[in-house]
Amino acid sequence: MRVYRQTIEDFALYPGLELTAAQWASLQESAGAYSAKMRAVRIVSASSVSRKTLEQRLVQKGEDARQAKEAVEWMENLNLLDDRQTAAQIVSRCISKGYGASRAKQALYEKQIPKELWEEALEDYPDQSEYILKFLRSKLPCDADARQTKRAVDALMRRGHSYGVIRRVLEQMGTDTEEFPEENSWLK
Repeated sequence: MRVYRQTIEDFALYPGLELTAAQWASLQESAGAYSAKMRAVRIVSASSVSRKTLEQRLVQKGEDARQAKEAVEWMENLNLLDDRQTAAQIVSRCISKGYGASRAKQALYEKQIPKELWEEALEDYPDQSEYILKFLRSKLPCDADARQTKRAVDALMRRGHSYGVIRRVLEQMGTDTEEFPEENSWLK
């Protein structure tokens, strides 16, 4: 059995100590709980995770489900785990990478952020028209044909940008959008 120094001190363990069955059960319980807490700290310090993800990862790593839940609650009580703050960090990261709001929603979903926190995290999502314009100018030559334009539009859509906003930016650039449908039906 692996135990942390804290558990050794709590139980005043030393080589040769004989434990009763009740003491052994108590030691196992305490060691498991402390192990779950320490693993939770390591996971949270490595990356921002949601409450649900942390609990799942602890169980996947071999921690008892009850002790994993208690470790997550302990982290929340210490203000080391906050889904609202994690959602804000995820959205901020998406903005800095130039992703559209759809990609930010996908990232929130992937990180298992509760859906009720999405609206708050996304409420100040900036208009990405400038990013789209910069991207299109870097990818499209002056004499770009419809195929090149479609490839650039597809790339922006994969990054989570709205087709309507992309089309509006293309029109601002003076690109003929007559051959592009009002809705993005070419992906169907």
